[in-house]
Amino acid sequence: MFLYHYYDASMKPFQNLSDVSIEEAKKILKDIALKKPGTQCAKRADEYMELRHYYEEILRCEFMKKGGNIRRKSPHYMVVEHSPWLASWFENSAFIKIDLDEFDKSTLSFTYGDSHPTFSKRVNDGKEYRKKLYTYDEILAIIAKYGYPQDWNNDGKYGPERYVEAHIWSDDVIKRYM
Repeated sequence: MFLYHYYDASMKPFQNLSDVSIEEAKKILKDIALKKPGTQCAKRADEYMELRHYYEEILRCEFMKKGGNIRRKSPHYMVVEHSPWLASWFENSAFIKIDLDEFDKSTLSFTYGDSHPTFSKRVNDGKEYRKKLYTYDEILAIIAKYGYPQDWNNDGKYGPERYVEAHIWSDDVIKRYM
């Protein structure tokens, strides 16, 4: 099983907006919107960073409840297996593919779908994986039951889940790819 990180090849990988202040992150997003208006990142709502911090706090709290090993304030984001939709987000799309076995699994959490709609109050369709964060072993069971969202919902026709999101709560492996 592999984790993928998608990014614009004209920039460095794993540049985490949550590692800078909200004001600085908003400046970065505004710059992207000016320079690359056709990209997905250029279409973020004005309150994106506030929402991101809100959802990251939920992820952190839920992972702590499960005994997760948290070594950084906010996670690095990757997805489980290739996501054609995410690959289309960037003008100069590139990706880093890392074998999941390189990671200390106690530093990984997962959501079945993007964490924002997973924990959003607006998404209430009753699916069992809504409002839930998973450990490595738990996500394996969910994937076995439902498959990879990118295989059955890459276009988003059946809901907001288009991939399995991985949250990396450590820099140990990531720093080798920066």
